[in-house]
Amino acid sequence: MSGGSVGEKWRNAWADPGFRQACWVGLAAVLPVVVLLPKFFSLLGTRPGLVPPDPVLDRVGPYAVALPIFLVLYTAVLVGIVLLLRKPEAMVRMLHAYTLLLAFRMVAMFLITFEPPAGIIPLVDPVTSVFYPGQEPFLKDLFFSGHTATPFLFALAVGPGAARRWLMVSAAVVGALVVVQHVHYTVDVLAAPVFAVLAWWLAGRSVSRCGLNPSAEGA
Repeated sequence: MSGGSVGEKWRNAWADPGFRQACWVGLAAVLPVVVLLPKFFSLLGTRPGLVPPDPVLDRVGPYAVALPIFLVLYTAVLVGIVLLLRKPEAMVRMLHAYTLLLAFRMVAMFLITFEPPAGIIPLVDPVTSVFYPGQEPFLKDLFFSGHTATPFLFALAVGPGAARRWLMVSAAVVGALVVVQHVHYTVDVLAAPVFAVLAWWLAGRSVSRCGLNPSAEGA
């Protein structure tokens, strides 16, 4: 499926029953997770949390760097989406992987609840804030860093090449900046790529069970 327009690629992919099933399963899985997020964050806000030792935070910042965080993050997300539009199989696998990533974050934050880092400068994200309870910035969305994991997951999805390298650098930059702003602990950032890799691998198995070959071109 190397040639042809974006529309042609999607029409050809949709003709595959395994692709269609992978799409429906991905949508059916992500919707309840998204619906549950506000209730989950409300519950998380009532849980007492830990304060892990963090020698990096003790020596760096806090500095307000929200603008470069959003510029790098959402440029990476936009580039990732545009590139995946030409790879329908990879886009569907990305849907499965992102759903798994959200589920991993919910489980991880419930099991390892942290109190906000000392000196935190709240990062008011126009996207994630929709799912937070109340009107104030929600500060316990911590382990692990979704802002770091998301561009890393896109890097895995787009496949080998310059785009993957650039997206991985973007993930590293975002990870460093959220630590500088004390939005996350260092461990939140270091754990993010590990969970992204696990989500991508499991998504390969998930689409395979739907009948879509995860090793197909672009997937």
